[in-house]
Amino acid sequence: MQKKRILVAVLNWGLGHATRCIPIIKALLKNDYEPILASDGDALRLLKKEFPHIICIELPSYNIKYTEDPSNLKWKLLFDSPRILGVIKTEKKITKKIIQDYQISGIISDNRWGVRNKKIKSVFITHQLNVLSGNTTYFSSKIQQKFIQKFNECWVPDLPGSKNLSGILGHLKETTSAIKYIGPLSRIEKRSWPKVYDYLIILSGPEPQRTFLELKLLQVFKSTESKILFIRGVFSSEEISLKNSNINIRNHLYGAVLQQAMNSCNYVIARSGYTTIMDLSKIEAKAFFIPTPGQFEQEYLAERCEKLGIAPFCTQEEFSLEKLKNLDEFSGFSNFRFEHSFRDLFALFERE
Repeated sequence: MQKKRILVAVLNWGLGHATRCIPIIKALLKNDYEPILASDGDALRLLKKEFPHIICIELPSYNIKYTEDPSNLKWKLLFDSPRILGVIKTEKKITKKIIQDYQISGIISDNRWGVRNKKIKSVFITHQLNVLSGNTTYFSSKIQQKFIQKFNECWVPDLPGSKNLSGILGHLKETTSAIKYIGPLSRIEKRSWPKVYDYLIILSGPEPQRTFLELKLLQVFKSTESKILFIRGVFSSEEISLKNSNINIRNHLYGAVLQQAMNSCNYVIARSGYTTIMDLSKIEAKAFFIPTPGQFEQEYLAERCEKLGIAPFCTQEEFSLEKLKNLDEFSGFSNFRFEHSFRDLFALFERE
């Protein structure tokens, strides 16, 4: 008997959308579904490496890039919106063909607005029911909510109620039964490993800001006596080596190797992306955040974590070794355990 095929489509904006879908893909396999994966760019490359035996399909790229001047990002996205809407329209056509070619029974779309179809059950995954964009937050949030309503369900990777990770991003004043809180998603498990590194640095996100932060951190830590594992977050054969043997630089880590690295460090230095926050919560880590300049969501999450006494942060320009001195004054993350059943969630695809 042919297993039901579920199309899992992932936005390529940094790697967070792809990594947080890994537990869902594994759950589909465990519950006797056959996932078909779709994305573009680095997100697609990561999925291919994590699941080499699963069919992977390339989707058109939204091609969202940051500006060198963070203050111009919002206006660039506004300027790019007609092109992005064109990509969404193309996505819908490609999705229809994928459904026909692969006999798809359901869709799980992580922030890809065009990957849906009225004829089969479609799910949208996001932690952004509200999209922060400065003085245009009301409008960007309404646009997001309008697109979400086109799907049968919206799965929010967070907890309901006041004790949560996403704050106002993932919680509306009034909600509907179509919004399901499924708990934090992470491919990382907490393990008791000996501490090998003082700091684990994890870079991520679109260019050019990823490179700007890499250069900044390499300069700040160039003479450090601390043991550092520096994960660049790039898919490249180019290797970077330093004279300082205390810094171990890797382009990217996967699976069990990444899990061991995250459990083997005293502190994590990273962007304050939501997927990173879910991973840190899973291992109950202590962290320091450097939000991506101009990305309102990351700035909000970093400020929220500092206000809650969880983790400090500073801007990219302000970062120095001095900023790390008060790390132990913060509590670090707690593991927000949440009992959910993927089998119950997947029941949507069994309904007529």
